[in-house]
Amino acid sequence: MNISRRTMIAGAGAAAATMLAGDAFAAWEESSRYPDPRVQNLDPSFARYRVGNASVERLYTGARWSEGPAWFGDARCLLWSDIPNNRILRWDEATGRTSVFRQPSNNSNGLARDRQGRLIACEHNTRRLTRTEYDGSITVLIDKFDGKPLNSPNDVVVKSDDSIWFSDPAAANFDPYEGRIEKPELPTNVYRFDPKTGRATVVAGDLRPNGLCFSPDERKIYLADNGVMPRVIRSYDLVDDGTKLANPRVVVTVEGGNIADGFRCDADGNLWVGGGPGEQHDGVIVYNSDGKPIGKISLPERCANLCFGGSRRNRLFMAASHSLYSLYTNAQGWR
Repeated sequence: MNISRRTMIAGAGAAAATMLAGDAFAAWEESSRYPDPRVQNLDPSFARYRVGNASVERLYTGARWSEGPAWFGDARCLLWSDIPNNRILRWDEATGRTSVFRQPSNNSNGLARDRQGRLIACEHNTRRLTRTEYDGSITVLIDKFDGKPLNSPNDVVVKSDDSIWFSDPAAANFDPYEGRIEKPELPTNVYRFDPKTGRATVVAGDLRPNGLCFSPDERKIYLADNGVMPRVIRSYDLVDDGTKLANPRVVVTVEGGNIADGFRCDADGNLWVGGGPGEQHDGVIVYNSDGKPIGKISLPERCANLCFGGSRRNRLFMAASHSLYSLYTNAQGWR
């Protein structure tokens, strides 16, 4: 592992590296059947992505609201946000143990890794986007647009040209539980931030954005819009050398009052979407590139966000309310 990257992961969390143990499988029953009945084919095409003797595993429980997982392969760890507890948690693949990576985290939400291996974080309480440097110091990337404070940065992805794209909705009400204390002064936009120039541009408005991700070829971006009923995921084409968006269209309509929260594309262009709430909806729905639901992973809690990780990027990590879950798949995640 690159020493500077090791310093960023280990050093930033050293002061708060309290081990959290003893409750990893509380109130959870591992599946005694193969294949796991919690993984369902909604279409025959999903069968190829299932590992027959893999089951849903609960890796940790004890959070208040899990969000924004990001995989760090060279450290073999996953970082995710526990928003109301004002901390970032770290799960280690080698030991299976969970520790506190950072506390306070300014009620961080979405997390990502940039092309240089550094942590990018959306922070509710400070209304900003930050980067953790190799030495553990924190750089504020953006906290204002047009001289006005951001609303409440929610989710974030990094493109191959190093640009950082993030959603900035506003809380429906004053929400100190999740650190959202804003009095909105800006529309609920999606931004593109160029770390080379420090310049941000609005790439999408007229929606209440949440999760976002790029297609594998980066010719499209998907944006969740929770400002309409039923909720939808919209697709946009990237134009002007990938710096602007055009041709918005609905690709997924989320039925049953469900919310499309965080999501990621696999290498085949399928969307793995975390959602809920409700017993029939909590978990992950997998949609193909035409927006057809093809698979479902049922969880006992609403899944707020997810990512792929592991040595082959085929392990799905699901941040769901109080817990962190995983499932090995035959899909390979794309970023």
